[in-house]
Amino acid sequence: MTATAFTPEVPDAPDSLHSLHEPVIAWFDEHARDLPWRRHDAGPWAVMVSEFMLQQTPVSRVLPVYEQWLARWPRPADLAKEPPGEAVRAWGRLGYPRRALRLHGAAVAITERHGGDVPEQHSQLLALPGIGEYTAAAVASFAYGQRHAVLDTNVRRVFARAAAGVQYPPNATTAAERKLARALLPEEKETAARWAAASMELGALVCTAKNENCARCPIAAQCAWRLAGKPAHEGPARRGQTYAGTDRQVRGKLLAVLREAVAPVPQSALDQVWHEPVQRARALDGLVADGLVEPLPDGLYRLPLS
Repeated sequence: MTATAFTPEVPDAPDSLHSLHEPVIAWFDEHARDLPWRRHDAGPWAVMVSEFMLQQTPVSRVLPVYEQWLARWPRPADLAKEPPGEAVRAWGRLGYPRRALRLHGAAVAITERHGGDVPEQHSQLLALPGIGEYTAAAVASFAYGQRHAVLDTNVRRVFARAAAGVQYPPNATTAAERKLARALLPEEKETAARWAAASMELGALVCTAKNENCARCPIAAQCAWRLAGKPAHEGPARRGQTYAGTDRQVRGKLLAVLREAVAPVPQSALDQVWHEPVQRARALDGLVADGLVEPLPDGLYRLPLS
């Protein structure tokens, strides 16, 4: 199939698109994965932890770390009283470890500003360190059943295909996408929160970036992209990121040594993890600049204590 030019335009939501709610939510009720942060006994803190961990990381990798994290730090105050380096240590190999520092910072702010309870108001969530537009909306929706447009990559892909008739959403979330997402929200709060979770799950399991399974899709008969013959579009198809040999790999190896250490680590030990000295030094400098590693006198390094 010949690729056509990618267009980021997203139309307004006609009334007919509101008929998507019932079949998508019904599909979710039957097919949703049993994930610990979706259970009735999962509180707002558990939801927030899951949202931080799931950014750019698959569920299968998150689950064991999530369970260990909540067992050790069941409340924000439990994490807040630990050094930030312990959050980095417990993050393990989830990748993008700055998320651990941001989650620790959010826990400190929740403890200091909100008495240790994850705030309910969207504006208060958005004011926490490390919380952006998506995470604030997700926590407000999934933890408190509020009515917010929750736009992650999976939801944006579902909306791009079902409403706009294009294969992929734009690289960055646009004002038109936000307008469409708000227009598609059910009026009733609990239904809106359910819709947010259901449309996200549909994108994760059925309307995937590659090898989408339209035969399993509850809205295939209404999908604009499918009805148009599923035209391929040039544009932001997601590609796997190269990891081997990159600074990210070197950073990961350096952090692995520091996570396993019980005392400050000498430079000589870090020199063993990578053969190329310039790249190794650049990666270490980056870790220090990001606050993930703390340099000490005499060429020693450790995870941050403050």
